[in-house]
Amino acid sequence: MPSVFTVGAQHEQVVFCVDAASGLRAIIAIYSTALGPALGGTRFHPYVDEDAALLDALALSRAMAYKAACAGLDFGGGKAVIIGDPSRDKSELLLRAYGRFVASLGGRYITACDVGTYVEDMDVVARESRWVTGRSPAQGGSGDSGVLTAYGVFEGMRACAEYLWGTPSLVGRRVAVAGLGKVGRRLVGRLLADGAAVVAADVDQAALDRVHAQYPDAELRTDPDALITADVDVYSPCALGGALTAEVASALYARVVCGGANNQLADAGVDERLAAAGVLYAPDFVVNAGGLIQVADEVEGYSHERAQAGVSRIFASTLDVLGHAEQAGVTSTVAATQLAERRMTGIGQLRRILIP
Repeated sequence: MPSVFTVGAQHEQVVFCVDAASGLRAIIAIYSTALGPALGGTRFHPYVDEDAALLDALALSRAMAYKAACAGLDFGGGKAVIIGDPSRDKSELLLRAYGRFVASLGGRYITACDVGTYVEDMDVVARESRWVTGRSPAQGGSGDSGVLTAYGVFEGMRACAEYLWGTPSLVGRRVAVAGLGKVGRRLVGRLLADGAAVVAADVDQAALDRVHAQYPDAELRTDPDALITADVDVYSPCALGGALTAEVASALYARVVCGGANNQLADAGVDERLAAAGVLYAPDFVVNAGGLIQVADEVEGYSHERAQAGVSRIFASTLDVLGHAEQAGVTSTVAATQLAERRMTGIGQLRRILIP
């Protein structure tokens, strides 16, 4: 999976997990524990090979570290990927075998849901490890993290509107949402409630049918790529990473890019191309931190009100990043990275103070 980061050498730990009996093949990547235990979801995906899975785990774990830092959390960044087709390969045996590997890390890595995994899966993983969040409410968890992830993206989008158009609202704006999974479909609801016109697309007809039934006012399409050149104010990539290529940056009609997908930039030069084209880009690891904030709150006993209040701060953190980018004369991605690394370095240095 493409990434704007140079990954691998800076990671603290990478664990390859293989269990022949269950068919488990997984990779757990821990980028940093400078701020606390590495927290990040488990992605279940049919990667073409192990190299592709490794690159995705490395890139995602670093993004999680930056996400936690920008969100003000006392957690580091980690990510796990399970290689396989979740519709075919997922089983209780495999998930419990994976849970044993998570437990073997002794709390250095805390897992949660991601693409291809759900709260019910985390309940199974938790039968073998206590280092599991994103569990079902029936098991004392916070439930689907897509709820607050979508809310955080919406708050980031409101901040972009404030920065660019002088009002923290999407009323009267036209927003394109590419991908209608856990986050995208909930974002559609938030936008419609705020008075925006929404055009949304997904390759999955079932996803389109769900959104149509819930939000009949949304304009739906079957080709997400068509949204790139659509006459919209905001483009919101909410599917898998790498959606923003140099070609997309050149063809994009929207003035703002703000979405829920991880690792949206296909390479390191795309954010510069977006800036040169006059497109305001909200770094994904800043605006899609709502799910991370939610599962982080679950670690010590979940409070939805407290978690939602934390997600509300994404509005201010997005404005901070955009303001820092303008003041320093750098792209928003560089600005967010600088702010994250500054906090990771500063707080991390406190570890030199011995606590008996």
